[in-house]
Amino acid sequence: MLERYVFALVGIASLAATPAFAEGPLASIGKGEGKVDIVAWPGYIERGETDKNYDWVTEFEKKTGCTVNVKTAGTSDEMVALMNEGGFDLVTASGDASLRLVAGKRVQEINTGLVPSWGTIDKRLQQAPWHTVDGKHYGVPYQWGPNVLMYNTEVFKEPPKSWSVVFEETTLGDGKSNKGRVQAYDGAIYIADAALYLMAHKPELGITDPYALNEDQYKAALDLLRKQKLLLQRYWHDAMVQIDDFKNEGVVASGSWPFQVNLLAGEKKPIASVVPEEGATGWADSTMIHAEAAHPNCAYLWLEHSISPKVQGDLASWFGSVPSVPDACKGNTLLGDTGCETNGFGNFDKIKFWRTPVAKCPQGACVPYYRWVTDYIAVIGGR
Repeated sequence: MLERYVFALVGIASLAATPAFAEGPLASIGKGEGKVDIVAWPGYIERGETDKNYDWVTEFEKKTGCTVNVKTAGTSDEMVALMNEGGFDLVTASGDASLRLVAGKRVQEINTGLVPSWGTIDKRLQQAPWHTVDGKHYGVPYQWGPNVLMYNTEVFKEPPKSWSVVFEETTLGDGKSNKGRVQAYDGAIYIADAALYLMAHKPELGITDPYALNEDQYKAALDLLRKQKLLLQRYWHDAMVQIDDFKNEGVVASGSWPFQVNLLAGEKKPIASVVPEEGATGWADSTMIHAEAAHPNCAYLWLEHSISPKVQGDLASWFGSVPSVPDACKGNTLLGDTGCETNGFGNFDKIKFWRTPVAKCPQGACVPYYRWVTDYIAVIGGR
């Protein structure tokens, strides 16, 4: 656990710096180099090994001759660490990692002219601030969605209305306490979830943005997280381990991704999810090219493939996410014509998308991300 946070500190101090790459983006696509190495979230790049219906790798490999190699990461901090180490061509980065990668010069500008389907991307995402800096694009939007509250339907006869079931000790529907039966995310960005909860329950704090906290707001969020620690079964970062915890370790509620919900529901487990009344944090992920990518031609070929309507729709069905290409919302056998609506296409403005906190913010001085990292380590360690 500690190693992920130590690596995450690399490059954070330079977040406010303006990127200045020695060379511009790739001017043209040549012959594929034979492979492409990708850092990705679990479930984001499938070749049919879990379910043969979900495979958007095999066809790409046959068509391009580029073998796809995937390294999964459970948190944005892990992704930043892996990209800092090098050896990868692409990363499916969330907003709390993407600007760190740009500022740290770990990714290169995208030549959108080499991505023919760029114009089909949701207009709400094309200029998104988590991948666009000084008018230059450093990522191609991939998928987006909320961090949902996953719960056991045998314990919760009605969907929980509030995140209080994971932040405050309470008696659940089965007459037992939630203590030792809930989880929290093992990533410093989770401080924003506490801040989002406080926005609704302690309005006197004046929090308007869970990623831009002054000292008093930040202290309140940490105090809530220290209180929450006493309730937790564990901090999760491995999606498959969380799935096992819900099946075998008595966990009944936690912030989660639609991916875990879908897999558990697919196994006919008593699992469902909800976005509570306070709203939710969320992720809008962009595929970014490493500044020193060894296989840039295959990387660009993957960028185009990744936003094809078929891939976008299949992935949205598999992960429970929302496509970055609206055309994927119709005519996809796996997703269905109501899948985008079900996954939250209309909730874009209700989600507080992950973003790296910085010291200079609209309210003046805010607590920067390196403090979030070190202080969350302390919270997890009981300090």
